[in-house]
Amino acid sequence: MTEILTIPCLADNYAFLLHDNGTTALIDAPESAPVLAALKARGWNLDMVLLTHHHWDHVDGLPELLAHTSPKIIGAAPDAHRLPKLDIALNEGDELAVGNLKGRVIDVSGHTIHHIAYAFPGAVFTGDSLMALGCGRVFEGDMPMMYDSLQKLATLPPDTMVYSGHEYTQANGKFAQTIEPENEALQARMADVERMRAAGVATVPSLLALELATNPFLRARDAAAFARIRRAKDNF
Repeated sequence: MTEILTIPCLADNYAFLLHDNGTTALIDAPESAPVLAALKARGWNLDMVLLTHHHWDHVDGLPELLAHTSPKIIGAAPDAHRLPKLDIALNEGDELAVGNLKGRVIDVSGHTIHHIAYAFPGAVFTGDSLMALGCGRVFEGDMPMMYDSLQKLATLPPDTMVYSGHEYTQANGKFAQTIEPENEALQARMADVERMRAAGVATVPSLLALELATNPFLRARDAAAFARIRRAKDNF
C-alpha cells in the first residue's frame, strides 16, 4: 500500500513523506521537527530525501534530520555544487525507486536552474515549479524555459496528483480570477479553496486535470502569453 503524507512546515511550506513497501522517502526538508514527529507517529524509518532545488526553505531542515536519521540524499546532478552533499545525483530521465514505486526525474528549470520534479504513478512532486493555481517566480531561468517546464508537467496523466511546495493557492486563485474571470471551473474551485482554508485544510495536493482547467500558467497558449501572465502576477 502506498501512502503519501502532506506535512506543513515553516509558515507556508510543505514537505511530503512517500511510503511504499516499507521504504520511506521525504520530498524536500524545510524543517526537521514536523518530519521527525510524523516519522515517529507512524513508526517509519527515513530511507531517502529527494530534493527539488537548492532554496533554503526546501533544504534547511536537513542537518537536524541527519542528526536523527540516516537517509540517502538525492538531488539534481548539475546542481550538486549548491545542494547539500548528495549520495545519489540524478539527471532528467533518470529513474528511482521508492519501495515498489518507480519514479523518474523531470527537469523543470525556471524558478531555479536545474530544479527537478519527481514523477511517480499517480503523483508528481513539483517543488516550486508547478503550484496549485500558480507557478513559482522565474528567478534564475527565463520565461520560455519555465513555460517549457510547465508544458512537460502538463503532459502527465490528468489524474496525477500534484504535490507542490507551498500553501499559496488562495492568493494564486485571486490572481487567476483576474486572468479568467468567466472561467466557471475556476470560480467553483475558488469557492472550495475558500472553504478549505477557512477550515484550516491544506489545498495541496491538487489534481492535474483541475490545474489544466483553472491554472492560468498551464493555460497560456504560448511562451509569450505565459510571460505576460507571470509578469502580471509578479506585480499583483
